Amino acid sequence: MSAVADTITHWFNFPENIEKLMFHSRTQDSRENGNKGIDSIPADILDTPKEIVFYLDVPGLSKSDIQVTVEDENTLVIKSGGKRKREEVEEEGCKYIRLERKAAQKLMRKFRLPENADVSAITAKCENGVLTVVVQKLPPPPKPKTVEVAIA
Repeated sequence: MSAVADTITHWFNFPENIEKLMFHSRTQDSRENGNKGIDSIPADILDTPKEIVFYLDVPGLSKSDIQVTVEDENTLVIKSGGKRKREEVEEEGCKYIRLERKAAQKLMRKFRLPENADVSAITAKCENGVLTVVVQKLPPPPKPKTVEVAIA
């Protein structure tokens, strides 16, 4: 391995509990299969003692455009139908002279949740182009009690 590859490998070595959250986005699968209709949503993930917080960039989308679900008991799925539309030019004599922003795309991202995720206690809010999804963690199981039995 080259020094650059070693550095990249080291840089992406997340702690085990965070690494379990990583589940490649559907974008990668879609592009490998030649389907360019789905795009990926950039995300930051914050692991706290009581919850896992996902911050996802969704510019131009409202909360009604976004779906947050849990599949297969532990896979958080965030998707959009790509309903964002470009402003229509209504005034005569006006036209776009440059179009650099992406046209509406279907967006999807999946994350495998850890075993201690409480899938019944997930909240989401969308403000200023950022979707925040909070997954509460279940409390740790009580430690087994050890009872000493006297031998007669």
